[in-house]
Amino acid sequence: MAAATHEDLSLQEEQEQEHERVFKQQNDDVPASSLKYLNPEKGQTMETVRKANLISLWQLNALIVMLVFSASGMVSLQDLAFVLFSIVYIFILSKFSFPTISRDPSQDTPVFNPQSKMVRLGPIFGAVIGLVLPIAYIFDGFLERDKQGIRAAAPHVFLLASQAFVDGVAFSDRFSTPIRVFVPVFFNAKRIFTLVDWVRNEFSEGYGDDYGGGSASAAARRLSLGRWLAIANLVFWTSDLFGFMLPIYLPRAFKKYYSAKTE
Repeated sequence: MAAATHEDLSLQEEQEQEHERVFKQQNDDVPASSLKYLNPEKGQTMETVRKANLISLWQLNALIVMLVFSASGMVSLQDLAFVLFSIVYIFILSKFSFPTISRDPSQDTPVFNPQSKMVRLGPIFGAVIGLVLPIAYIFDGFLERDKQGIRAAAPHVFLLASQAFVDGVAFSDRFSTPIRVFVPVFFNAKRIFTLVDWVRNEFSEGYGDDYGGGSASAAARRLSLGRWLAIANLVFWTSDLFGFMLPIYLPRAFKKYYSAKTE
């Protein structure tokens, strides 16, 4: 019995020494003063921390759009406050309502298969119809001096760019699956109202009267383009929220989270 206990203790010591050796090897280029901020019990190494702290190219582009729109005065104080509130709120939810469960949340299996066509093509299509085309429309509006068109489309673009940026934050190892789902649901619900306003402005009486472009044909072209773009975004993002996010994505994410919590 004593021999078995001694062997168990020796095996445990060897495992601890091996763990320390691997941890040191993974962080051999890091000053010792920095290692005290890591949490190896959660699987953290300097490599995982570096990956979590890196900002992706997509996030960087979204941040640039946010800053440009904010600095140009095209964004209302209410929309700015909404973005700031959402960032603070996800930290509150993560702390008190949906804390991380696994040792390394960044390694959690996704709710949907990332190799499926829907998962790969859906965000690309959403980015094209929701960001690329409206940004091109706004840029053309500057050239054509279409102030009304710019003001109508800007809130949606700003909020979608903000959503893309906050999405990147939520998908770090600091947040659990429900937080990652909360971000698109929260922002989509807000953007539905801005899209309704965009469509209403496009079809309002007297819209386009202050158009500063050079010809009537150019004004008609922009008016038609703005209307189709506003309608397409309203239909797409409303369908995404009420046809996918709320009835499918949200329940599966919560089921996955609470199933892991009870294990």
